[in-house]
Amino acid sequence: MDPYFSKEHYIFREQIRRFCETELAPLVEEAEEKQLFPKQLFKKMGELGYLCVRYPEEYGGAGVDKISEVILREEMSRICQGFATSWSGHSHLATYPIFRAGTPEQKQKYLIPAIKGDIIGAFALTEPDAGSDTKSIKSSAVRDGDFYVLNGSKTFITNAPIADYFMTASYTDKSKGYHGISLFIVPSNLPGITVRKLHKEGVRSSDTGEISFEDCRLHKSQLVGTEEGNFGLIMEMLSENRIGVAANMVGVAQAAFEAALQYAQERVQFGQPIGKFQAISHKIADMATGIRGARLMVYSAALLIDQGKPCPLEASECKLFASETAVSVAREAIQIFGGYGIMSEYPVSRYLRDALVYTIGEGTSEIQRNIIAKQLGL
Repeated sequence: MDPYFSKEHYIFREQIRRFCETELAPLVEEAEEKQLFPKQLFKKMGELGYLCVRYPEEYGGAGVDKISEVILREEMSRICQGFATSWSGHSHLATYPIFRAGTPEQKQKYLIPAIKGDIIGAFALTEPDAGSDTKSIKSSAVRDGDFYVLNGSKTFITNAPIADYFMTASYTDKSKGYHGISLFIVPSNLPGITVRKLHKEGVRSSDTGEISFEDCRLHKSQLVGTEEGNFGLIMEMLSENRIGVAANMVGVAQAAFEAALQYAQERVQFGQPIGKFQAISHKIADMATGIRGARLMVYSAALLIDQGKPCPLEASECKLFASETAVSVAREAIQIFGGYGIMSEYPVSRYLRDALVYTIGEGTSEIQRNIIAKQLGL
């Protein structure tokens, strides 16, 4: 990592690893079993400066670079991807639009408290009939004097059951196509809002839900910024977050690799550790190679962000490769564990469930290939 890391990066990695191993790891088993995110973590991480780390110090953020953020993401996901998923939904998706385009009043009311962990945010984009095809969302916000009347439904929304506000995408002018999609900061306690918790196979310790908006009245001050039309901002946010999600997947892959390596060294069959058999040692070698490649792709893309360079190609490439690598590594880890790999008291099955979420979430592998092909001129 020397080409990408400064001395401060190494120090930060040790700090966040220590925090994750001492503060997060003891909470994982219960959170996974109950499918509940421990909300107190937001406040604790906010106090330590581990939420919304890239925002400037003037708002209470740590003001760190993208390299530091992906370090944090990898270390969190190495312990628990469910926790990292809720962190990402809050620290990037639900807050980035306010930071980039919000009014000073919106930053004071929502961004600063979110950075402190005093309030929790969720990003509401996906709908029952609109996943990869963002432009096909049906939610609408119709202007009525100083208010908008919001109707629609959202699904697969990270943090929805525990959120204090929803960063919500809806059409304000359908005639403009995707340019007519706007973002609103929607307090979760407004009349007309119903939230239903969803239960998942992967990232179980991250609360996920469906949201229904029925004639929900929003004051015009809840529109992000001062003008309608935020589709470009949504795409910018999602593109950068792909690099972050790729870092998450490197963390999951690393956790699966470490578990498999230790097991291969300790499990004895036919008179020797199974890692001495070529069938197993080659699996371990391929796992290590894939993780190294994914990690280097993530850090090279993060460096482009820090240099202020556009990187839609690199973002999709590293998200595709890292998520597919995490699935492959976790699947091989289960194979190395044998029967124990599918027992709930061992973590490797969790690593596979969590990795599979992100060949779908944040843009499917198929969508990433479409983006890559388009960037290559096809």
